[in-house]
Order: sequence, then C-alpha cells, then structure tokens
Amino acid sequence: MARRNLHINDEIRAPRVRLVDAEGEQLGVMSLEDALQRARAAELDLVEVAPESDPPVCRVMDYGKFKYHQQKRHAESRKRSSRVELKEVKLRPRTDPHDLQTKVGQARRFLEDNNKVKFSVNFRGRELTHPELGRHLLDEIIVQLADVSRVERPPRLEGRAMTVYLSPT
Repeated sequence: MARRNLHINDEIRAPRVRLVDAEGEQLGVMSLEDALQRARAAELDLVEVAPESDPPVCRVMDYGKFKYHQQKRHAESRKRSSRVELKEVKLRPRTDPHDLQTKVGQARRFLEDNNKVKFSVNFRGRELTHPELGRHLLDEIIVQLADVSRVERPPRLEGRAMTVYLSPT
C-alpha cells in the first residue's frame, strides 16, 4: 500500500504547524520543535495529515497502528467490491421452447450472482430474412427475466446476430 505522501516526525519541513493531539483535540499553532517534543513525550509519532493547509495540520498518533488500520480498510473495501462479468447465452431463432427455458434458468442464475448477461440469437443462411423471429425470442426472454434484471441495451441486429444486454437489478 502506498504511503499517501504523509510526512512523519523529522520528515516534516514546515517551521510552524497546527497540532491535533491523540484524542482529536486542537492544541493550536506552534513551532515544529514543540510539536515533536509533545509527540515524543506521549511516545507517539507526529504525522502531517494536511500538508496543503497553512500552516500544515499535524496529528499526534501511532503511525504504525494508523497504517495497519488503513490497510485493513483497503483490503475490506476490495473484498466487498465484486467484479461484474459478462456471461453470454447463445440461441438460434428456432430454439426449442424447453431448451429456451433451460437457457433462461441459466441466465437467471448468472443475474442472481450479479453478472451481466448477453443473449445473442445467431442467424444462419436464409434465417436472416426473418429477424422478427429473433426479436420475438428476445422480447420473451426479457419478460421472463424482468423480476431479476433490467435491459441495459435493447435488442439490436449486429451482422448475423441479434443481441440484448441484461444487467442485474
């Protein structure tokens, strides 16, 4: 984890600092030497938390403990954020109704696992002369999955395939 350019103890270069003690109480503006003495007396570190202010704000704290808690928070936030994957379900315009139900059930599981789903109806040969068959199929799927999804991109013919994108609600 990168050290957010926090200066500690002797790394602080400002001649005067605004000091905040370990309990969060403001002690006012004082010389850097006085602030360092107070931090050493408390057996803690002096950490520059707001270097852009005038004078810079420094806090008396246990820097090792602060860094540890920061890493824990970062790891926790990474763990909670889930990556959304795009799953594709391929169909044909003349897909059997039972096969369609199986594929819709599969897509429902993907959506419940918080993944996006792309349905594509692939046309071969002369099937492309009847794109309404593919649109009807995709409209039926949208209706069946309306309780767990929303349409991200409506059915659209792209080359020899008609696609629709669904995302979890």
